[in-house]
Order: sequence, then C-alpha cells, then structure tokens
Amino acid sequence: MAETLSIEVCYALPNKQEVARVNLPEGASVQQALEASGFLTKYPEIDIKKNKFGIWNKLSKLDSVLRNQDRVEIYRPLIADPKEVRKQRAAEGKVMKKGAGDSDAEG
Repeated sequence: MAETLSIEVCYALPNKQEVARVNLPEGASVQQALEASGFLTKYPEIDIKKNKFGIWNKLSKLDSVLRNQDRVEIYRPLIADPKEVRKQRAAEGKVMKKGAGDSDAEG
C-alpha cells in the first residue's frame, strides 16, 4: 500500500507567511506540492521557471522527490544585492556591529 506524504508548503510575503498543508502520494515531487498548494494560482508572481525552491532551507529542484513531513519553501527574489547594500553602508561611513565589541579586550 502506497504511503501518503504530509507536506507543508510555505511562501513568505513581506507582511505575512502563507502555509498550506497538502497530502500527496509517495514519490511526489516539489512541483507537485507547489501545484497542490494552490499558491501558483493564488500568487501569479510565483514563476516555476524563475523562482527558486527549497526543502528545509536547502535549494532543491522541481523534480526533487519529497519525504513525509517535508517543508517546501518558495523563495522570492532579493530586492537588493546584499553586497551592494554593504558597500553603500561603508561608503556612507556607517559601521556594522560585529560581535561583542572591544569592551572585553582589556580584561
């Protein structure tokens, strides 16, 4: 008898996170979970050819086979390149905090 997989599909929007739980047959793929979630219809900005997807924070392909209790994540494109943001901050003279600072250096 084929096992039924319980899969969670997540899509993080700027102001909320959408989560759909779907049941799929054993051997189901990331793409099948995306289609079953209804997010591809509800959010037309999700493009399976352009967006990236993952299983538990690990980048995955659409044909990756799912296991029971997997969490499929839909990644949105970055608005700004993190490297460029750091360069801009440095150019503006803003210092990014790193660790605990120098207060413990004397002791």
